[in-house]
Amino acid sequence: MAKLLYVTANPKPMELSYGLQVGEYFINEYKKVNPNDTVETFDIYNENVPLIDGTVLSAWGKLAAQAELTEEEAKAVGRMNEILEQFLSADKVVFATPMWNLSFPPMLKAYIDNLVIAGKTFKYNEQGQPVGLVENKKVLHIFSSGGVYSEGPAQSWDFTNPFLQSILAFIGITDYSVVRVEGMNAFADKVDEIVAASKQKVEEVAKTF
Repeated sequence: MAKLLYVTANPKPMELSYGLQVGEYFINEYKKVNPNDTVETFDIYNENVPLIDGTVLSAWGKLAAQAELTEEEAKAVGRMNEILEQFLSADKVVFATPMWNLSFPPMLKAYIDNLVIAGKTFKYNEQGQPVGLVENKKVLHIFSSGGVYSEGPAQSWDFTNPFLQSILAFIGITDYSVVRVEGMNAFADKVDEIVAASKQKVEEVAKTF
């Protein structure tokens, strides 16, 4: 029995988000294929996700110096540890994210900052090179965008999927795939066709993920 963590990064209700609709469709198809697996959902916009701020930086400095933390500092790093441990305990992770202004929602970056922790998910070797410490984990990115960025003249403007794939590879996760839900604004008359095609793709992925 495996554990799948479903991470959503869109504050919209599902009926207004094509990406979330495709994500939910994937989860339902996955459960049909893997009825004994555990599925946990982490809705970034409805969870307490600490930012790397003055409190967190102060706490990290004190931890390195083995100094006592304030109550606020202890609470922040404790929550970060909870988020990281949930992520590490999953065998598979599915991200459902939109593109906003050529990049990702800011709270997705905040979530990732809770995962990329020196000494826990990566380290530096004797040559000073970073080495990922997270092994044997699969990731699927269900990625929605109003325009088409998988190919064509706007391809170089996609800073979302390449970042997520790169930062996960940085911590050791290289079993990564993406299903795009793209072009809904650019081709508004084809929305139903676009969403249906994306659902068909994730249905196929669910069979082997």
